[in-house]
Amino acid sequence: MSAVELIRGETFHGRKGAVANSFRYTVDYVLLDPDRAEGPGLFSRNRGNLTAIHDADFGGPPGQGRGTAWVREVLAAHGLPGADQILLLGQPRVLGHVFNPVSFWLCHDDRGQLRTVIAEVTNTYGDRHSYLCHRDDLAPITRSDTITARKIFHVSPFQPIEGGYAFRFDIRPDRVGIWIDYSTQDGGLFTNLIGPRVPLTNLEILRATLRRPLGSRRVLALIHWQALKLAVKGVKFRHRPTPPPEEVTR
Repeated sequence: MSAVELIRGETFHGRKGAVANSFRYTVDYVLLDPDRAEGPGLFSRNRGNLTAIHDADFGGPPGQGRGTAWVREVLAAHGLPGADQILLLGQPRVLGHVFNPVSFWLCHDDRGQLRTVIAEVTNTYGDRHSYLCHRDDLAPITRSDTITARKIFHVSPFQPIEGGYAFRFDIRPDRVGIWIDYSTQDGGLFTNLIGPRVPLTNLEILRATLRRPLGSRRVLALIHWQALKLAVKGVKFRHRPTPPPEEVTR
C-alpha cells in the first residue's frame, strides 16, 4: 500500500453505569504504510505541511516514537510472527499539532490478512500505553472475533483502572470499523470508530480542514468539554497515578 487513505470517521462514546453521558463526533484519520506512503502535495511524512505524519508521534512514547521499527520489535519481543505489511491508522498533524487518544498499528501477513493490532492509547497527561491484540491461536482476526485485554492504564479521571477491554476489528477494503467495549463491575464505556476509506487528495485535505479546522486541537477541546459535563454531574474525579512500567501488555 503506497497510497495514503483518508478515513472520514465517526466516533461514538457512551458511558455505562449510574451516570449517563454520550456523544458522537466526526473525526479524520489517515491509513497508510508509513515506510512507503506517497501522499498528495498537502501531506508529508516527517516534515512540516498542512497535514503530516511524523514517526516520532507513533510507535513508542509521544515525541519519541520510532514507527514501524518499534512495531517489529514489539512483535518479536512477544514471540509473534513478523508482519509482511504494517499499516498505521491515526490522526495526522494539522498545522504542526497532533493528539491521538488512540491510534492503531494493523499488522498483516503475506496474504493480506490481519493478524495483530497494537492499540496505542495516549492520555491528556502525555502518558502512553499500548495493548497488543491478537487471537490466542494467532489465526487471522475477523469481524466476529472479540479480543480482550485487562485495563492497566489511566485514561480518564472519571474511570477507574480496573476491568477490561473487549476489542473488535472490521478492516475492509472500503471501510474501517473498530469497537472498544470497556467494562467494570459498576459501569464502563463503549466507543467506536467507523468510516469509509477514500484516497487522500489535496481536495479531501482542504475539505477536512474546512470542516474541522483545528484538527486534534478540536479533539482535545471536546475531551475537556465532556470532562466538564461529567464533573457537573458529580462523577468522582480520580487523580493521575504513576503509569505502568510495561510499555505494551496483552
